[in-house]
Amino acid sequence: MSDELEALPPTVAQLPIFAAGRFTRPDLIGRCEPATITTWTGREFVDRIRDVSLGLGTLGVKKGDRVALLSESRPEWLVADFAILTAGAVSVPIYPTLSAEQVAFILHDAEVSLVIVSTGAQLEKVRAAVAQAPSIKTIVMLDAQAAGETGTLPVISLDAVAAAGHKRITDGWGVGREFLDTAKGVRPEDLAIIIYTSGTTGAPKGVMLTHGNLIANLKGCLDRFERRDDDVALSFLPLCHSFERIVAYVYLSSGIAMIFAESIDTIGRDLLRVRPTVMTGVPRVFEKLLARVTEKGRASPGLKRAIFDWAMKVAASRGEMLPEGRALSPWLALKSRLADRLVFQKIRDGVGGRLRYAVSGSAPLGVALGRLFHGLGLPILEGYGLTETSPVLCAMPLHAIRFGTVGPPLFNVELRIAEDGEILARGASVMDSYFRRPADTAAALEGGWFHTGDIGQLDDQGYLRITDRKKEVIVTSGGKKIAPAPIEARLRDHPLVSEAVVIGEQRNFPAALLVPDLAALAAKLGVDAAAASARVGADDVRALFQQTVDTANAGLAQFEKIKKFVVLPNEFSMATGELTPTLKVKRRVIEEKYRAEIERIYAG
Repeated sequence: MSDELEALPPTVAQLPIFAAGRFTRPDLIGRCEPATITTWTGREFVDRIRDVSLGLGTLGVKKGDRVALLSESRPEWLVADFAILTAGAVSVPIYPTLSAEQVAFILHDAEVSLVIVSTGAQLEKVRAAVAQAPSIKTIVMLDAQAAGETGTLPVISLDAVAAAGHKRITDGWGVGREFLDTAKGVRPEDLAIIIYTSGTTGAPKGVMLTHGNLIANLKGCLDRFERRDDDVALSFLPLCHSFERIVAYVYLSSGIAMIFAESIDTIGRDLLRVRPTVMTGVPRVFEKLLARVTEKGRASPGLKRAIFDWAMKVAASRGEMLPEGRALSPWLALKSRLADRLVFQKIRDGVGGRLRYAVSGSAPLGVALGRLFHGLGLPILEGYGLTETSPVLCAMPLHAIRFGTVGPPLFNVELRIAEDGEILARGASVMDSYFRRPADTAAALEGGWFHTGDIGQLDDQGYLRITDRKKEVIVTSGGKKIAPAPIEARLRDHPLVSEAVVIGEQRNFPAALLVPDLAALAAKLGVDAAAASARVGADDVRALFQQTVDTANAGLAQFEKIKKFVVLPNEFSMATGELTPTLKVKRRVIEEKYRAEIERIYAG
């Protein structure tokens, strides 16, 4: 292990103190505002964490207590989270997109004693949950204007909590030292967080991760990802998800400036302000980015559009050659230099002009998408993991990319493939258990290995290829077994397809529900998105998607080929219930919601 990894603190509770003492940059943490970027030094960041942590003590929070955090990502989220951890308590992050009913389930199941919320809308969810979660004693709001009561519970602003904590320092000599001692008193084996799974395969389960689990995963990630002293990152993914949480730890422990986007709607503006050198995203983010680039490029008249289309073909060719380590032919190299000058550099300037690479997680990255971005000079490194593994198991090395895989395992992770193809994992980053679910824990950790539920293969270089979900294999009425994930990936490779769901369980053939990328479809038809949505059933639109299906079917076994399909008029979203907060498809929800369409597919 390198000296850098050896120098890391043993617990996450000490991580902000470690970073503040090691890195002196003025913008270690920041947030995009409407007119400016507000930044904090490492010292200012730790001082705020200290005050809030001591303030939580005045509210009765003690070691082992569960404290929920219901907020959108922002610097105050990190402050509150680290304040909980440095106090020795347990952080229970909750997606702000969850419904009041789902929030109530988590608050009750985890027996939360204090809830930190961001806005009035999130406060209303907690108010609705109070009757079901009687363990709640206090609510804290990140918004400074909050005060008063909700029923019999006090509602206190985070500023007031911090002020109470700071007063302890001014009133009593040595209290600041008490904060440091409490943080240092947290042990690697102590529980740090309980993160609830998204519930795509059943009721949400609380994944218990210790400080040791998280630090082990941090070390594995630091060993894999290239970093520089002057790196700047734009963050917009939810910190309540384990992926962006470990990313935040990587940034903090490396001295990378972590600047939060104002909101998901301002990413385009904030990319140009922050000009990140590294960033994280999910495949849908990169798909939408490509759709915007394509829509803009193809809206150009005459020769400009022809140049754009030619350059994108050059990018695809480069993306097939470069990751494999193959040299470009002199002709392709010449075309690449010209395309870079005319098109590629403008696309890179659209994301700030400094991006060295991005990291994608949470869902599979399309091979064609990854190659195209690589060809444009914007490499995307795919990773793989689960909440139960803290979360990263595998990640792609920047200079040894193999598209179609998620890279080799981290140095401190061991993988093997079970006889039925399931991916099994073990290592210091794997959870100890689910919260108060011994039967689920025993099943997940049978034989001392964590059973991921994913099917995969390890290639000759040790790179992992995910082929399907174990529980989502479709068995047709004829007894044929079909893995839907690879077919869905083929369908999503087409720019017109935003999402695809293959169906056919106990049916006589497989079919597909196709979700159009309305922006791409609108550009293709020369209309706006609303008009494109209204025309999904038209013959000319169906003909476009039939070509997509035919392309995906090429090379499939006869029993795997998509025989029929339906194009849905609207994109999937969290708001309408088809996607989890990490943008995974809720297959059961979709099959129930579109039952009428499915029945019509098979009726004839």
